[in-house]
Amino acid sequence: MKTNTKALKPSVGLLAKLGAIAVHADEMFSSDGHHFDRIALEQLLKDPEVKAWLKAMGPLVPLKRKDR
Repeated sequence: MKTNTKALKPSVGLLAKLGAIAVHADEMFSSDGHHFDRIALEQLLKDPEVKAWLKAMGPLVPLKRKDR
């Protein structure tokens, strides 16, 4: 699978969503993590723009176990 070069220049909105994913994941795994972080992650990962970006990144992101 080839990487879509457009995916290498994400919009500011998408960058904010990707940053939120990183922050919520970090918070969720911390000693004071909260269940709201998991809810936020689940919603962000369902976002159409995030899903499209992950697909467009092709081999630059890991495949899900179920897709191997």
